[in-house]
Amino acid sequence: MRNPEQALEQLRAVWCRRAGEWLGGAGTWPLRIPLRAPGEQQAGAAWSDFERWRGLWRQWGGGGDVRWIERRWPLFGTQSLPDVWLLHGADMVASILGEGERWERAETRFGILASRWPALVLRLRRQFDLLADMGGDDYRRLIDMLTWLLAHPQSGLFLRQLPVVGVDSKWLESHLGIIGEWLRLLHPSAEAQTDFWVLSGLRRDADRLRLRILDPGLRACVGGLGDIHAPWQQLAALPWPVRRVFIVENKQTGLAFQDLPDAVVLMARGYAVEQLAALPWVRQAQAVYYWGDIDTHGLAILGRLRSHLPQVHSLMMDEATLQAHRELCVTEPDPHRATEIEHLHAHEQAVYHGLTTGRWGVRLRLEQERINWDYVWSRLLALRE
Repeated sequence: MRNPEQALEQLRAVWCRRAGEWLGGAGTWPLRIPLRAPGEQQAGAAWSDFERWRGLWRQWGGGGDVRWIERRWPLFGTQSLPDVWLLHGADMVASILGEGERWERAETRFGILASRWPALVLRLRRQFDLLADMGGDDYRRLIDMLTWLLAHPQSGLFLRQLPVVGVDSKWLESHLGIIGEWLRLLHPSAEAQTDFWVLSGLRRDADRLRLRILDPGLRACVGGLGDIHAPWQQLAALPWPVRRVFIVENKQTGLAFQDLPDAVVLMARGYAVEQLAALPWVRQAQAVYYWGDIDTHGLAILGRLRSHLPQVHSLMMDEATLQAHRELCVTEPDPHRATEIEHLHAHEQAVYHGLTTGRWGVRLRLEQERINWDYVWSRLLALRE
């Protein structure tokens, strides 16, 4: 037996799943919520509960229609039972659930967008919450932004150059996902293209790499510069004889490096390490070292880097380093969830497994900048041997 409160819960669940399907007058009506009327045996076993349930539906005044049926029971005679609750439209459902304002807003916006850009209809039906809850200013900016981009598909402008009222780089960055998704649907030829910048025709800031040149002779190759932050394409073209490349997780760590012969240090790329393999002088170096945090993500980044640069060696990402600095460990807030990481060597995989199983402590993390620098530098100098 489904009482009115339970029926409302069921209606709420249907609303959450299907509200978007009803936009634009769609849907099959009336919507039926079965009330699970009992049989004679069930009713007789708890007659007072049965009467209370039936009484609640007799008193129901919360909207919709309750359809009643009659049943002839051998022991209790003819009984009138509430059988199904009928809802006659999305407006009625929204009103009953207190969703009238959200429904009206989503329905209005759906009608405008579907009329203007029919290719968005199927996607919009899956984005009910977006249509219902987006603030008015954000909604208008979204329409204006999409209109401008479609009218200027190859503008080549930077974000801050866009002549769209109310749109700044911060707003656009927080709405790249939805704008890019809609652009793909409105450009059928670009269906497989996922890069927002290609779809929008906007000009992206060049991706830059921060590096330090640790050898005086190598610095002479670039006019004496020792600390460079430049676009990838420019760095890739440098014709210099780099023999050793260090890749570190943290910028401050890279800045702490002292001079080392034939070496450069690349800093703070996080998971975006695949482009390092596009640098010819990195691929051709005699030795490439990665030194990251001893945590699950540090080892995952190592695996990702090695998938592009198989020759990469890890530095100070071992159990001995972890144990020597155990008191400096902190808690990793959101550990990597994979059971194992591809491209790790056996001893690295063992450290990853120890971290994920809590062998040395729960969600342990040793950040590289916390390691005693004398300990670090002695190991870096030993690499020359």
